Amino acid sequence: MLIVSDVHGAFTELARVASRGGPLLVLGDLLNFVDYRTGRGIAADVYGPDYAREFIRNRRTGDWPANRRLWRRVQDGRESELAEHIRAEVRGQYRAARRALMPAEKAYVIHGNVDWPEEMAAALADEVVLVDGEVVQIDGYSVGFAGGGVPTPARARGEVSHEAMAAKLDALGRVDILCTHVAPAVAPLRRDVVTGMLERSSSVVLDYLLTHRPRYHYFGDIHQPQAHAWRVGRTVCRNVGYFRATARAVRH
Repeated sequence: MLIVSDVHGAFTELARVASRGGPLLVLGDLLNFVDYRTGRGIAADVYGPDYAREFIRNRRTGDWPANRRLWRRVQDGRESELAEHIRAEVRGQYRAARRALMPAEKAYVIHGNVDWPEEMAAALADEVVLVDGEVVQIDGYSVGFAGGGVPTPARARGEVSHEAMAAKLDALGRVDILCTHVAPAVAPLRRDVVTGMLERSSSVVLDYLLTHRPRYHYFGDIHQPQAHAWRVGRTVCRNVGYFRATARAVRH
């Protein structure tokens, strides 16, 4: 099986991976709202490049209140118009994601924090297997999936509460492989070496690893982690990488 995460609009590259054959696991963040390296994405297309640059500066320093003020300023009476523009861009990206995944023998998808779960399901449900909160047998392994991001001040549509994540994980029970979008709360796995910050991660996922001890845990979310792999008890944890930047899948 091939595993990717944090596609963020890299659909041409995703199509190449999908055409390689075998099961493909996509661990969330299909949408590209803003590329923190270049500023490209939905934010720049709708709100303009100046907005994207300021948003990135605030995000890198963790200044969430500044980004909320920025968002209110750029809306300034155009809320309905801009909301429709954003929705159109989101739907366009999900249509592109659907086309990219069509060559896959079978694709299993969960959402990440920047995704819009309802729009993702509407666009992809007839082409992929949406597996949030489910256990699937793949290549002889029991694979459990729990999608969504951890709560942040951004209140993104793909975020889920700690309680909801715990309920999903509890329902999975014991599996061979756990797949999430979020990283477990392990410092080397959640530290971004570019920003120097400890990014938000999931203590609930860590608790699951310590309790149920799957053989492997695959995830994404942290784009430039201090460590790509770490062992938690018997579990080998692996960040499968920032696909938009690497265009590479991890093979299990």
